[in-house]
Amino acid sequence: MFDRLIATELEQWKKSDRRKPLVLRGARQVGKTTAVNNFAENFEQYIYLNLELQEDRRPFEQFSTLEILVQTLFFNKNKLLAKKANTLIFIDEIQTEPKALNILRYFYESEPSIAIIAAGSMLETLFDKNISFPVGRVEYRVIRPVSFPEFLGAIHENITLEALLEVPIQPFAHQKLLALFRQYALIGGMPEIVQAYTKSKDLTALSPIYDGLITSYLDDVEKYAQSESQVLHIRYAIQAAYSQAGKRIKFEGFGNSPYRSKEMGEALRILEKAMLIKLIYPETAGTLPFNPDLKKAPRLQVLDTGMMNYFVGIQKEIIATPDLHAVYQGTLIEHLVGQELLSNQYAALSNLHFWVREKNSSTAEVDFLYLFDGKLIPIEVKAGKEGRLRSLSLLMDSTNHQMAVRFYSGELSITQGMAENQKPYYLLNLPYYLATQLEKYLYWFEKEITEL
Repeated sequence: MFDRLIATELEQWKKSDRRKPLVLRGARQVGKTTAVNNFAENFEQYIYLNLELQEDRRPFEQFSTLEILVQTLFFNKNKLLAKKANTLIFIDEIQTEPKALNILRYFYESEPSIAIIAAGSMLETLFDKNISFPVGRVEYRVIRPVSFPEFLGAIHENITLEALLEVPIQPFAHQKLLALFRQYALIGGMPEIVQAYTKSKDLTALSPIYDGLITSYLDDVEKYAQSESQVLHIRYAIQAAYSQAGKRIKFEGFGNSPYRSKEMGEALRILEKAMLIKLIYPETAGTLPFNPDLKKAPRLQVLDTGMMNYFVGIQKEIIATPDLHAVYQGTLIEHLVGQELLSNQYAALSNLHFWVREKNSSTAEVDFLYLFDGKLIPIEVKAGKEGRLRSLSLLMDSTNHQMAVRFYSGELSITQGMAENQKPYYLLNLPYYLATQLEKYLYWFEKEITEL
């Protein structure tokens, strides 16, 4: 398998003096198990436990003391107890035995030298209400689909990856990066898809894998649902989500369904806990702190843009386009930029933000808001000239700075704009493929405009 950037995050966790047992979150099939297996090479001993297997689950079912549990785990896996300080224990599918999560608190209190990682999806929904999380005794990280830099590494474009990471980007790298980003936009970031594409470069060979992914999510529904009727609601929501991705949605009749707001709202919130979707509620103030308006229609972000492309049927359109903003009324590239902005955020509460102003006379919407050094940076994903960025110019009136960003198909540049009240501002124009590098470019941007 190819390298994932979560490895750096895991290495920092390993070295921390205040390390706690780590719960690695993420939807099924995003590469949690593979990432930990690769990370295990940093340890002298590795104990892998899959709690879907009875022999691995039994020690937790029969738990009496942590001392006996640790001895049992090391004995069963033929590992030396004397080397426990250089041992990684990975408890996979921990949701199968809810008691195991509570036991993590004892590792933190009594065996802090043992590095321990647990993984499992739908923890909040699957656990009995009598099972409490070990608050303050574990920490969390989230792993998401493959990002564009990870994709470049997977297809062995190492020189191109070096060019991507250089700030500022060199003009000679632009066309090649744009072409490779189109490939990435086409197939998306599910690790199994990326791995298969790396080997064959055959788009048609990926169809069974896309189908298999959606089937695996549909098969999981019984684990999420609390009733037979809710099974139907969640199944419908999973399949309808792809056609509604990137759009603002209403729960009532979601995806042309006959279901009521309460039914679809519950189904979509369950899928959000499973990390298959995100419901992004709009900001209306345009100032800090973030305070999304839960009374307004949310925008729907699905797990992976590549899966959206496949199930909506726009893959051929992507291949033919000179500009990704021309595909699917701009929804494809806006959704992908959102996915890229999230890709290197590992905190469990990481989210996307966008801004709206809704009045009877007019409506304005800015695609994303990004928190940078105490500033709320407006971001648009748009083709064409910067003079068409009316909503962004409107929002710039209420900011306490002069920085705004546009992602587009053109080359890196800084231009000047004028807000609605004639306040001047600077616009950082970034090629789509630099979405993961936004933070570094904002520091560069800030320095550049002080010198203008």
